[in-house]
Amino acid sequence: MTTSTTGTADGPSAYGSADGGTPSADRRVPGSRLLSGFGLIGPRHGRHLLTSDQVDALALPIGDDGVIAGVDAEGRPAVLGLSRPTPYDIVLIGGLWTAQVLALRAAATGARVAVETGRPQAWLQMVHAMGGGQNGLAVYDVGRVPPQGASAGTPVLVVRDCGMRPPRGRVVSGPWQSVLTLLPYLSPVAPGLLRRARLAGIQRVSPDEATELGRAMGLSRAEVESLPTLSDGVTLWCADGDRQYVTTVPTDAETGLLGTPRRMD
Repeated sequence: MTTSTTGTADGPSAYGSADGGTPSADRRVPGSRLLSGFGLIGPRHGRHLLTSDQVDALALPIGDDGVIAGVDAEGRPAVLGLSRPTPYDIVLIGGLWTAQVLALRAAATGARVAVETGRPQAWLQMVHAMGGGQNGLAVYDVGRVPPQGASAGTPVLVVRDCGMRPPRGRVVSGPWQSVLTLLPYLSPVAPGLLRRARLAGIQRVSPDEATELGRAMGLSRAEVESLPTLSDGVTLWCADGDRQYVTTVPTDAETGLLGTPRRMD
């Protein structure tokens, strides 16, 4: 019967030399400790050290997670965090084009988008481009949106494109389910929607509408005066006292699908 001998750190072992002798020198790490099972010793490099001044100079262009709505006045990405663990209501007083770009970009981040609309033909091109509703975007008639089953793994954005006086929705905001209500102009229901909204976007409106919005939202005089002069694709986003002008710049694919930015539909 043949037996095998297991060596110790001072004798033959699985890491010994080919002739059964003691381990070769290149199998030992500093301090004569046997390297067991970790392969060859890699190259030794000096440590990478930074001074405090160099650390302060580091900057990473990373903002909050979410949908890139466009760029701010300094050309930096402006991000809307649409997927949240708490209910989140958004009101956009503006054009269909901007709402559709936000819906496309939300779907691109992995969210499911449910569109409640009285003009489904305006959304059909997007549905076809995204695989007939199988890839994150589905269109429903007003009042026909089914429960979406939103979760942290499958967040949902509900876009309500229901005209000047949207009826009360069957599907409301909730954990991981945000609701964006699109209003083409300021309407009698707008003040109530704006009071409940966590985020409001305003595109070009008439001077009278701008004045009313200024009173309702506490806008400055300069902001009120700017609203009737905003270019197509520019939105004043307002949340918790913060104000930011954002220009939505479409990608080539978005331009091919939706055209160039426009306020009127």
